[in-house]
Amino acid sequence: MSQQTLPTLKGIREAESLIRESVHLTPVHTSRQLDLLSGSRLFFKCENLQRAGAFKFRGASHAIRRLAAVRDFSMVVTHSSGNHAGALALAAGIAGKKCHVVMPDNSPEVKIAAVRAYGARITFCKPTLQAREETTQKILHLEKAEFIHPYDHPYIIAGQGTAMLELFDQMPAPDCIVAPVGGGGLLSGTAIAAKSLSGKLKVYGAEPLGADDAYRSFHSGKIIPSLKPETIADGLLTSLSDLTFKAISTYVDDILTVSETAIIEAMMLIWSRMKIIAEPSACVPLAAVLEHPELFSNRTTGLIISGGNVDLKDFCQFLNKLQLTGK
Repeated sequence: MSQQTLPTLKGIREAESLIRESVHLTPVHTSRQLDLLSGSRLFFKCENLQRAGAFKFRGASHAIRRLAAVRDFSMVVTHSSGNHAGALALAAGIAGKKCHVVMPDNSPEVKIAAVRAYGARITFCKPTLQAREETTQKILHLEKAEFIHPYDHPYIIAGQGTAMLELFDQMPAPDCIVAPVGGGGLLSGTAIAAKSLSGKLKVYGAEPLGADDAYRSFHSGKIIPSLKPETIADGLLTSLSDLTFKAISTYVDDILTVSETAIIEAMMLIWSRMKIIAEPSACVPLAAVLEHPELFSNRTTGLIISGGNVDLKDFCQFLNKLQLTGK
């Protein structure tokens, strides 16, 4: 599979077979209260209960296994603000590989701590895509390492798509699927799997209004980069790549944007009604269902809760800031 070839359903099924023993078969939770509130039958795929606390472990495990089968390397390198970094560090350790991660210096402390706990080396950089890429290239120049992009790779997309394969078998036939979108790896894999399994399905991406580059890209027909995004959903700050834009343009029905207030309210609902911890990015799909009820009323809807790595200190500070500003 070439670097710019989208995976097929066959490729996603192969990925599922390859990583089955490494990943958790995450549960699907329901909530009668949230069904009543939304007017939809909701089924939550709990990737917050995945190893490393996020769906990212699927793609990281798959990429390392596939690459190790075709060439020899001792180290993997990536750039990531959080969940991919932790997932790759854990997957690398399991595979007996070293891991070096470039992280923006404003990355959440809880995610920095996780990367270190999994044994990876961290190099910090300025919080810009240019700084991340330039710092990564310097490391690759010095080390004999394999670069694994957070989302712009067919192996990563195929691995992320395995969550949708599981969800399809764990719930009644869905009418709609909603997944958060940042760089687009999860939404790409989800949409390819979902549309391949049922052409009647509606697949929606969910994105913060303060980081709506995917929405603008989708509706303009060209990639619009993420510039100065402002959202509590720190996992959804990156721009689409050529590969994920191609997948989303082909397989996704629409991108829905949501307010910061809606994200926080959705997070509180998931925590209080479902008794599970989900990070802000993971709550954006529920926020989309609640803010766009006309699309989901009386329908069976699957939502991907993408991760549960919450920096409680930062979250409390954010809530205090909202109270002070009256937002």
